Amino acid sequence: MKILMVCLGNICRSPLAHGILEHMAKEKGLNWEIDSAGTGNWHIGEQPDKRSIAIAKKYGLDISMQSCRQFQRIDFETFDHILVMDQNNLSDVISLATTDAHFAKVRLFLNNGIVPDPYQDDSLFDPVYQMIQKRCQELIKELSTNR
Repeated sequence: MKILMVCLGNICRSPLAHGILEHMAKEKGLNWEIDSAGTGNWHIGEQPDKRSIAIAKKYGLDISMQSCRQFQRIDFETFDHILVMDQNNLSDVISLATTDAHFAKVRLFLNNGIVPDPYQDDSLFDPVYQMIQKRCQELIKELSTNR
């Protein structure tokens, strides 16, 4: 199974989701490929935000080797699930979809809401990490039983 996490710049939320879900999937012995991307192109080739790296490290994960990239149409062909962090990300990704199969792969990461962008507020990184971790635990159960 291939899962893509998407946020705006691919430096805060989606790298955390990428790292957390990848770690959990490995722990469960699941043969999943996890990646992340941003809808914008500002940070292509860069590491995730230093605050995302730090909060991940606080909880025992190293996401420093991730490299930011921009979402591309080919991602619809590559990934089984495309999970976006907020409504703007959803609109941006959906705008690139060209088939019903593409549309069917895209949904909000959280079932009932959005993951707030912590970029402008340092105090949000820990709560965002916790929110993403909880949802990743649910995704492991949800997607491993729906294979």
